Amino acid sequence: MAVQRSFPILRTRDLERLEAFYAAALDARRTYAFEDDGRVVYVALEVGASTVAIGLEPSAGPPEAALWIYVDDVDAAFDRVLERGATAVAQPERMPWGERVAQVRDPDGMLLYLGAEASGAAASDAATD
Repeated sequence: MAVQRSFPILRTRDLERLEAFYAAALDARRTYAFEDDGRVVYVALEVGASTVAIGLEPSAGPPEAALWIYVDDVDAAFDRVLERGATAVAQPERMPWGERVAQVRDPDGMLLYLGAEASGAAASDAATD
């Protein structure tokens, strides 16, 4: 398993407000958006040379962040982090946007997304189907 890159995901009840804040305060530029039922529920923002994502969580409690980690093999990464003390939240599966994704909580409870980009997701799905 090789890590390719990672970025934080901020969770909010008001995605438009938080995206506007980062755009105004840090010149963030939207590079990706995912809609569900015609409503934007996730955006990726370019902030300088970095990426910050914001996910809509209408029932979210206090502000929370998660970490998205792109890996070359989601299933192997999922097994490895579980063996080393993580707790499973969601088994690896193909998402509507084409990536293969799993969710775990690290030993301190931080949510980690383990993902393979769409080109790698198809190969990983074929290997496990």
